[in-house]
Amino acid sequence: MSRLLCLGVMALSVASVSAQVKVTSNEAQRRVDVTIDGQRFTSYVWPTSLKKPVLYPLVAPDGVTVTRGYPLEPREKERVDHPHHAGMWFNYGNVNGFDFWNNSDAIPEAQRPKMGSITMTRIVSTKSGKDKGEMVVESLWTTGAGTDVLKETDKFVFAKRDGSRVIDRVTTLTALEKAVFNDDKEGVLGIRVASFLESPTEKGGIFMDANGRPTKVADADTSSATGVYRTSEGIEGDKVWSTRGKWCTLTGTTAGKTETIAILDHTGNPGYPTYWHARGYGLFAANPLGDHIFDPKAAEHKFTIEKGASATFKYRVILFSHAAGADEMNKESKVFDAE
Repeated sequence: MSRLLCLGVMALSVASVSAQVKVTSNEAQRRVDVTIDGQRFTSYVWPTSLKKPVLYPLVAPDGVTVTRGYPLEPREKERVDHPHHAGMWFNYGNVNGFDFWNNSDAIPEAQRPKMGSITMTRIVSTKSGKDKGEMVVESLWTTGAGTDVLKETDKFVFAKRDGSRVIDRVTTLTALEKAVFNDDKEGVLGIRVASFLESPTEKGGIFMDANGRPTKVADADTSSATGVYRTSEGIEGDKVWSTRGKWCTLTGTTAGKTETIAILDHTGNPGYPTYWHARGYGLFAANPLGDHIFDPKAAEHKFTIEKGASATFKYRVILFSHAAGADEMNKESKVFDAE
């Protein structure tokens, strides 16, 4: 081996060792793992038990997991409602009349033709680096009738900072058939959070989807629940649901540690600023396409992608190991919008 080639191999080896944000593909195990300084951050997974790929879990800089374990890794005393709420995901409740949001193995056989599934088809690329790592993947949205309606291309950027971890998700949907996103509350970027981030005022109840299917959220011991939503418009707590804003945070404490999940909308997104589908039982979602269902005075939002055309959604999710206030979030939002 020539001296030049040896130096090249050594350089690659050193670069691999020094990479502090590592993105490691393991297709045999249906996962791509992301670590920061050797510690788990998240994984992109597509288990056969789910009807979509998800990021799971989400781990804050201080090691606290901020996502619910169920249904992938159930934990004691967690709520076990909404089995389709797993980690962090992107989909919608009504595309051409098919429900991609609520689909799971819990759906009765007779109702499955009305559902839709998202299947990961290809890992295009992965890249590790000192301060950030990247991944590009492709997926297909397939209706219960067996029609491929959308091709999804996702670019994820995973970054580390002092006191925070960042996920940028840029999702481009290309219509293989004309795709109409009918006005619906179930969408688009969702996270199901750990029990300590639930609202202490949450009492449970029956929650209906757009097709009238009920999901019971049982009463639970909320003595350890400390979660408080706050938006860019100064709205807090349970009042956040169905309001709009350019960002929303969810902050809570556990074992003496304070954690914040922030979702930032981007000015270039359809429906900006997004509505917040944020529930006290632990669903934290940004939905820019459900105008009428969130505000009866608004016109129905029938977001449409014509066959062959594309639409792009860009979101930033930040995990802070502290309480992120309005000043900090407004600065983050300004930076994000400029990118």
